[in-house]
Amino acid sequence: MSADFFAAAQFTEIKFSATSFTKINEGEYELIGDLTLHGVTKSVKLAADYGGLMKDPWGNTKMALALEGKINRKDWGLNWNSALETGGVLVSEEVRLNIELQFLQQ
Repeated sequence: MSADFFAAAQFTEIKFSATSFTKINEGEYELIGDLTLHGVTKSVKLAADYGGLMKDPWGNTKMALALEGKINRKDWGLNWNSALETGGVLVSEEVRLNIELQFLQQ
């Protein structure tokens, strides 16, 4: 939340807008979209695993989707770090995204 990281007071939302959804194999897809974070918008590619349509115990139709990908936080201007006494730095540049989504048919 602090200015060293997300500067949440200044950048109040993180936004993702899908631009394409492509089938790779049965149940496997690629989702590409624009991620806006820290006031910067960049294209990202996510692997998507489609879990299929299902009915819950109340008869509602739902769909499950799992997304995975990686981004470099410095591409969005998130540059803070701290050197360690043992060498290296405290915070990795690579951020792994693991997203589980469930949609309800209206």
